[in-house]
This record gives sequence, structure tokens and C-alpha cells, in this order.
Amino acid sequence: MIEPVFPARWNVSDPTLIAETFSSRIWTVRLDSGDIAVIKDLKPFDDVEDELRGAHYLSWRDGVGAVRLLDRDGQRMLLEYAGDRLLSQDLVDQGDAFATDVAADVMARLFAPSDTPLPSDLQPLRQRFAALFDKAKACADAGQPRFYLEAAGIAERLLAEPHDVRPLHGDLHHDNILHGRRGWLAIDPKGVLGDSAFDAANLFYNPLGRDDLCLDPARIAHMATVFSRTLRQSPRRLLDYAIAYGCLSAAWHAGDDNDKDESRELSVAQAIRAVRDEL
Repeated sequence: MIEPVFPARWNVSDPTLIAETFSSRIWTVRLDSGDIAVIKDLKPFDDVEDELRGAHYLSWRDGVGAVRLLDRDGQRMLLEYAGDRLLSQDLVDQGDAFATDVAADVMARLFAPSDTPLPSDLQPLRQRFAALFDKAKACADAGQPRFYLEAAGIAERLLAEPHDVRPLHGDLHHDNILHGRRGWLAIDPKGVLGDSAFDAANLFYNPLGRDDLCLDPARIAHMATVFSRTLRQSPRRLLDYAIAYGCLSAAWHAGDDNDKDESRELSVAQAIRAVRDEL
């Protein structure tokens, strides 16, 4: 691969490609201070606006609970190095309850007040749920299973009665929380505006590959209790958001013809619904 050329004002050296996805290339580089930093180089793709809103969110947070955006040049971001230890790794080493407490602490810091004006382009939460509403309508028109319809109804009710509306990370989970020199920090936000409960929802479905945890009623109830204290919302409301989020994620997978992951998300959502119904 040809060595990349980055803006001269960044004065970075020793680029090392550490990851490449459908949406971006990720490099570690050395700053002139000697510190490691990260460059996220976005590719042209359908959801690039998600990434750009995320950059604006990071600029607004200014390092509180999340990595710092050091600079941006078009679709390239120069980012603070968050560390190399994922929360999903510490879940294995320290246990799931430890990981849940860490996630709750990161959420609390992400929701700390800021005097900086909000980014103007955050995605309204209703727009974020568009794929679920479309899928529910398609299911209704085709007489297909009603779980998508139920989840869309839950989402409509939650959106009509928002609590604690604020900027959201939008994709908080165990592989987007890392530990480094400044402790635990969130990376890769989407930049959403809505009810704080939405940011807890994805955690119920993670880590991926750990359905022994994600389908466990005791774990679901414990996470709801911990996050309810952090967000000052009822466990039942958090579980409603988790149900709606899981079906949204399933709808995204359905749109990609990914039957396996769609089925998985729906199974976890149904397990969450069973716990909610016991409350």
C-alpha cells in the first residue's frame, strides 16, 4: 500500500494501518509531541453523514467521556488515542457486572453538562428509528409476524413522551469503550439527539457472540437496574427502549438480507420483553 499523505499541519509520522472496514481506514500515527494518535480516514459510503455527525459530537464533548477530536480535514479525523483495551476484553477478565458498571460510568460522563452550543446536525431520534417504522408497515401490509409492529408502537410511545432529551453517542457498546491513559473512553459516536435511555439500549445486545449473557433474564434485569440509577429512568422504560432498539437493529439487518443477525436481534429483544413483562 502507498504510504498515506496527511495534512502537513498535523505533523504526524510513522503511520500504521490498524483496521480497515467498509467505511474507513484507521491509522495510528506519532504526533510531534511523541504521543500516539489515531487518524480515521472515511471512505465514500451511504452512511458517511453518521460519521461526520459523530465528529461534531466529539468536538462538542471535548474529551468528557469520549476521545478528543484533535482536528479534522474533510473526511479525515485526527483523534486522541483511547487505548488498546476494549471493555469486552475486561468483561472476560473482570466479569459482566464490572463491565456494566464501567458502561454506566461512561454514560454518566457522556451526559455531563456542557456550556458549548449543541452541534446543529445531530440526527433526531425519530429519524434514527425510520427503518423500524418502514419494516413494521411492510409487515402490516403483508400480514407478517407482529413483533415489528409491537416494537414500532413502543418506539412511537417513547418518542411521544421523551425524557431527558440530549446529544447521544448513538452506538454505545462494549467494543466502543476503551481504556487508556485517561481511563475508560467512548469512541465512534453517531451523533443523535433524543432520550438518554436510547444510549443504554445497545448494551443489552452486546458483546456480540455472547448470547449466553444477552439472553440471560438475570443479566437483563441487572443491567436495567444499574442503568436506571445512572439515567434516573425506570427499568421498565429502559427495557422498552432496548426492545425498540433491538427491532430497529433487526430491521437494518433485514434490509441487508442478513437473516442470521436479524433473527439473533429479534431473539434478544423477545428475551428483554419477557423480563420487562415481569416488572
